[in-house]
Amino acid sequence: MIRKKDGFQGEQAVVLPPAIVELEEQDDFCQGLFITDIGYYPKAEHHHRIREKGVGQYVLIYCVDGSGFYVVDGKRHEVKKNQYFILPIGKPHEYGSTEGHFWTVYWLHFCGKAAHVFAEGAATPQTINVTMQSRISERINIFDEILTTLHFGDSIEDLRYASSLLSHFLASMRYLGQFRRAKASAEKDIVEQAIHYMRENIENRITMAEVLRYVGYSQSHFSTVFKKKTGMSPLSYFNRLKVEHACKLLKTTDLKVNMICYKVGIEDPLYFSRLFSKVMGMSPTDYRLKERQ
Repeated sequence: MIRKKDGFQGEQAVVLPPAIVELEEQDDFCQGLFITDIGYYPKAEHHHRIREKGVGQYVLIYCVDGSGFYVVDGKRHEVKKNQYFILPIGKPHEYGSTEGHFWTVYWLHFCGKAAHVFAEGAATPQTINVTMQSRISERINIFDEILTTLHFGDSIEDLRYASSLLSHFLASMRYLGQFRRAKASAEKDIVEQAIHYMRENIENRITMAEVLRYVGYSQSHFSTVFKKKTGMSPLSYFNRLKVEHACKLLKTTDLKVNMICYKVGIEDPLYFSRLFSKVMGMSPTDYRLKERQ
């Protein structure tokens, strides 16, 4: 049986050294809530980890695709797409992707005087389904900003900023209703609903059947209405959204092109490059060079 702790294609991770963690623990601001480890594993197959003595931080794992499991207090829990859980401090545990499958996960270790507030109620799988107010893409953007901040800086200002973002990220899950209500809006038409669903699933491969189930319309009627309003088919529009998101990542991050593929739900770098070139008229590498001149 193949089992891996890490080493997945397209993964990102930052593990803060003990000296930086000690700085966080002693800082008046950071000591309330801070990160020690953070990462992103896309399409992670055979992912498996056992900690017989637990760890000194809460461990959050947010599954956005695929499936997995975890064991704590002798009980096994199954985890599906759009679910997260938080493992308690100091307790033996085990977790990983479902045997024969993969999962895409955002994970972090956090602690601090206020950490228990955000961990409350998340020992069992918590579901965050796509709705018109779900804001999943915004939550992921917050996570990515934390990861980028800690990857490029370790000054006290960087650490305080990361702690501030962490509070917002965890609050978006712990106080899900409030997070969604803050952006609640009037009911949108079916095209806006479909585009929202596409944006919320920008990292995933979704089918037209899934979009149709979400908006509740037949394919013929929906496609006609969608093309009349946007000028393109739903699939073409979704691909354009993926390319737009890739453009943002190419401009604002140093992620390699084969990593950006996963962030837009495309596993084949060659197909991604062809799609990007078709939409933008240049390769992803040329686009990055042009934007940074």
